[in-house]
Amino acid sequence: MSGNSDSAGLQVDVLCLGIACYDLIFSVDRHIDADEKMKASDLTACGGGIAANASMTVARLGYSVAFAGYLGQDMYGDNHLDELNAAGVNTEYVVRGGWPTSLSAIFVKPDGSRALVNYGLGREMPGEEEFHLEDCRPRAVLVDGHYHEAAAPLVARARAAGIPTVLDGDTLHPGSKTLMEMVEFLVVSEHFARQFSRQDDVEEALTQLSCCAPSTIITLGERGLHWRNRADSRYGTGVGSYPAFSITAEDTTGAGDAFHGAFAAGLSQGMAWEELLRFSSAVGALCCTRKGARLGIPTGPEVAAFLARN
Repeated sequence: MSGNSDSAGLQVDVLCLGIACYDLIFSVDRHIDADEKMKASDLTACGGGIAANASMTVARLGYSVAFAGYLGQDMYGDNHLDELNAAGVNTEYVVRGGWPTSLSAIFVKPDGSRALVNYGLGREMPGEEEFHLEDCRPRAVLVDGHYHEAAAPLVARARAAGIPTVLDGDTLHPGSKTLMEMVEFLVVSEHFARQFSRQDDVEEALTQLSCCAPSTIITLGERGLHWRNRADSRYGTGVGSYPAFSITAEDTTGAGDAFHGAFAAGLSQGMAWEELLRFSSAVGALCCTRKGARLGIPTGPEVAAFLARN
């Protein structure tokens, strides 16, 4: 399935707007202490970033997708753009400029847990650069809270047209605060939920977050997810949870991004609620079984085979 540009604009299943960075992933026995030097056993380099990873997920699952984000005119930006194009992601909305591409150093232990240091994440684009998304005709929209000045009108137009909109809430910041009451589907990490509610009780955090959007999900890693749909949700009133699939984790980096990308792809295809949660959870789980957020994203046939076994 591929988007096509004609008089009606670029038609795609999903449009993802947000952060792109480049990941340097170091395999380590343990996370480093203060004033310590450590040797890594392996190094993997690939593109990353919340919305960029989501767009790669949509493409690998076999759906059409466009990505709008910023990449610097440097080696890391070139490599990342090449990856997106090779995967079939439409990149005509990528803006490039003089500021460096955001860069992440990720330290992954044998159990898959990680520590991350980023340079440039969340920085606005330089100068007068801006996105021009008026001609894009997606079946679903995903935003990650960054570039909210462009994301807000995009979400508003999509909501007015009845197009599903998803916020990938990784951390609470001004952009996510702006968009969390605008989107139809608020899908956030446990960390985001705790920041917002200022407490550890997931059910109470879910109750508070559900005041913001018709449908709310809190993802909990290996503990699955909790969800709540209000009366104005397209899926009807309900509340519940969904367990995580049992897998051996190699690297949890990017699992949330993959979940969100799969969720948006499923929405674009009109999946039923339980099917949507199962599909997205499978994609997130499979992403953990390989090292590297980008390298761990499964294909559509891989997901189908995994679901047939589970």
